Amino acid sequence: MLRILLNALRTGVVTIRYPAEPSAPPDRFRGAPVLGPGSHLPPPTVCPAGALSERLDAGGRHVALDLARCVFCGRCAEDPWADAVVMGRDFELAAHHRDDLRIEVVADAPAIPAVAPGRDAEAVRASSEIHRVLGRSLHLRHLDAGSCNACDWELSALLNPVYDIRRLGIDFVASPRHADGVVVTGLVTRNLETAVRRTVEAVPDPRIVIAVGACAASGGIVGEGYASAGGVDRVLPVDVYIPGCPPRPEAILFGILVAVGRLDARRLHREE
Repeated sequence: MLRILLNALRTGVVTIRYPAEPSAPPDRFRGAPVLGPGSHLPPPTVCPAGALSERLDAGGRHVALDLARCVFCGRCAEDPWADAVVMGRDFELAAHHRDDLRIEVVADAPAIPAVAPGRDAEAVRASSEIHRVLGRSLHLRHLDAGSCNACDWELSALLNPVYDIRRLGIDFVASPRHADGVVVTGLVTRNLETAVRRTVEAVPDPRIVIAVGACAASGGIVGEGYASAGGVDRVLPVDVYIPGCPPRPEAILFGILVAVGRLDARRLHREE
């Protein structure tokens, strides 16, 4: 016992201070791609997840990046597009609306100023009510709807001493009847579609639904098919989308705090 106490004293506090203090991801961290307006951007066929799209009109070639589908593989930032696309280091990407995760720029032409999308009155009212009821004490039920377990491991990391999500009044519970909301990982398989609906229906109102990772946010690289219903919003109304494949623990923590109104969602710029 004495040895354990001495080792603990030598180690000191290992818990990060995020979100009270900024968190710097490791050097090897790869965030969302940053598209360079007015540059030679890659064609949509480069992206294995189908996150890139394009359209042509009188204003030029419009290239759009859907962060909900992006797996941050970095293929679009490789040669010969390395100067046009840079892999960012931002992990605070959670958004209330799927459209807020879509970034569009004009390629091969001067950049058009973009403005941040606003939130409608109903969304503001709902966020305010959720914050009032759940803001300081939140119990979540983790719901694996058909993941590869990568996002599940990142969720588990939130409970370790480094991230210690319980210090913020947030914890995971075993029963949806004891929860204030669900955190869904993975695309919704047809086999689990009914179970997903029933689990969420068992959560008392007001409840929140958080989609963690590219698969939950959009269906990911699998998409929709005979065995998959696609993203969570195909089955349930989603309050917050957390992109990534998988999102790092701080990104999930940021999204959970966004869901209860303790932090503001990232306003991604889009072309109007």
